[in-house]
Amino acid sequence: MIRLISLLGVLSMSLPAAAQSAPEWTLVIHGGAGVLQRDKMTPEREAAARAGLDAALDAGSKVLAGGGSALDAVEAAIRVLEDDPNFNAGRGAVFTYEGTNELDASIMDGATRAAGAVAGVTRTRHPVSLARKVMEDSPHVMLAGKGADIFSAEKGLEQADPSWFATDERRQQLEKMKAKKTSWFDVDMKYGTVGAVAKDKAGHVAAATSTGGVTGKRWGRVGDSPIIGAGTYADDRGCAISATGSGEYFIREGVAHEICARVRFKGESLKTAADVVMGETKALGGSGGVIVTGPTGEMGWSFNTPGMYRGKASAGGKKVIAIYGDEE
Repeated sequence: MIRLISLLGVLSMSLPAAAQSAPEWTLVIHGGAGVLQRDKMTPEREAAARAGLDAALDAGSKVLAGGGSALDAVEAAIRVLEDDPNFNAGRGAVFTYEGTNELDASIMDGATRAAGAVAGVTRTRHPVSLARKVMEDSPHVMLAGKGADIFSAEKGLEQADPSWFATDERRQQLEKMKAKKTSWFDVDMKYGTVGAVAKDKAGHVAAATSTGGVTGKRWGRVGDSPIIGAGTYADDRGCAISATGSGEYFIREGVAHEICARVRFKGESLKTAADVVMGETKALGGSGGVIVTGPTGEMGWSFNTPGMYRGKASAGGKKVIAIYGDEE
């Protein structure tokens, strides 16, 4: 008996700390990364952004605390952010060069690796819910443009007039970009994409991302947000990731899948894997950030920009909301 007790003690001590103290559920969200600095942020804008992140965390946390799935939680959190004009997704999405709003979103279930995505949609109030509908009610992973809009209407998702997504601030950003004629797009270097990753009580993970793209995008440009493996990825064998940033570089790096692969095959912590991949992305010329969580309950983020709208919550843990690089 003494020997058995001793053996059990050794086994317990050998377990990773995360495995012994993993919270029942976790949730991490982001609202975009970029040139986010205190001296360039009004108190009103900062307060509004923090309130939006807080509301999204509450929506997803409520699902998880009640025993709901990680998939339901990330969708719930993102729907809140899609309705908040302070973020570049849904209402408040940036304008294309032609003055329209084209929305992209994706979602992935880490338990089954089922995934759905949409690109260039114009009439669905909650693109993340349309992405989930593609995953669950079609034989496809991604639908785009007019076809995705038709599918949305056929499946009975809430529709919105294109004017719902437009805001004066975003229109002014487009006009500013056109007037300066200094870059292809995104004159303010702010990637307001929103995303969420979660682990539920059953130990499953999920990820989702939603965006309006970048200011002044042309020719039907699509970034990394709706691309599984680039802007979104979830796998119970590794982790769940949602990204925000300069999409062309995130696509080339395969950011989300690359992080998960390092966790699975190299045994790296989520933070280490995310930092390495974000470093490689920066070396290519890409800026932005990622959020991560996994079956062990580890949560974190990594970004190579001055700031990133972000937040996290867990069962029994302290809620954290941050914007600037020097915050927790």
